[in-house]
Amino acid sequence: MIEVRIHGRGGQGAVIASEVLADAVFRAGSYVQSFPAFGVERRGAPVAAFLRFDDQPVRLRCQVYHPDHVMVLDPSLMQVVDVTAGLKDGGWILINSEQPPASFALPSQFRTATVDASAIAIRHRLGPQTAPIVNTAILGAFAYVTGLVKLDMLEVAVRETVPIKPDSNVAAMREAFGAVQCEGKAQP
Repeated sequence: MIEVRIHGRGGQGAVIASEVLADAVFRAGSYVQSFPAFGVERRGAPVAAFLRFDDQPVRLRCQVYHPDHVMVLDPSLMQVVDVTAGLKDGGWILINSEQPPASFALPSQFRTATVDASAIAIRHRLGPQTAPIVNTAILGAFAYVTGLVKLDMLEVAVRETVPIKPDSNVAAMREAFGAVQCEGKAQP
């Protein structure tokens, strides 16, 4: 079973990102489970979304405590939340940042990648410039670094799940796929 945890802030699209990713891996033939964790928080408050998928039915019903991979939609969360908590050795930490992966000085047992999803979202007019919606861009980068989901499956899922600006969301996803900065993997 593959488990993914997404850290974001309310309004950035973490919950929709988990739903789109779940849709894409389901279309590829996996059993999936996707759900958020948040209370009555307001826009901008930290939220987490979780995803599990496997070639067998997923029966586990709890938060993802030991993810294989983590996505961070807002790099300021890294000072507030331990995004590496429970992350399996060799797991990817994908961070929405213009900074190179080495600037985060994360433990060496994890692989780190960054993509400037905010700038990509702004270029494609996804949300306001002060609060871009980065979910589809980060998914394109996730597809690149992990290889767990094909870009064409994500495109179908985006078009089915994201009703607003589907062409812009797909374009942002594809641009992010080619804009990842990685430690331990060749540039796309």
